[in-house]
Amino acid sequence: MLTPDPALDTVEVVTVRRDRSAPSGETTVVRLLGLLPAAWSCTCEVSPDRVRLRIDLADGTDRSTVRHALREVLADTALYGWYQEN
Repeated sequence: MLTPDPALDTVEVVTVRRDRSAPSGETTVVRLLGLLPAAWSCTCEVSPDRVRLRIDLADGTDRSTVRHALREVLADTALYGWYQEN
């Protein structure tokens, strides 16, 4: 995972665990990053019930694209029990 460029605009997305039987944040962040586009540069903060990603908006990526991709990723059965907060 790359560190975002401070000169670029970023979008922050937060996912939260609403089902206690779902895997913890440490497992979920690996799954999230594996399902998002590999070219995206981001940083993450992880706790057992919350994952915060800050994704660089570069190379034609915009906020709408990021949010749409996250909705699709969260629909994957590997992320059952996790939902977008913002």
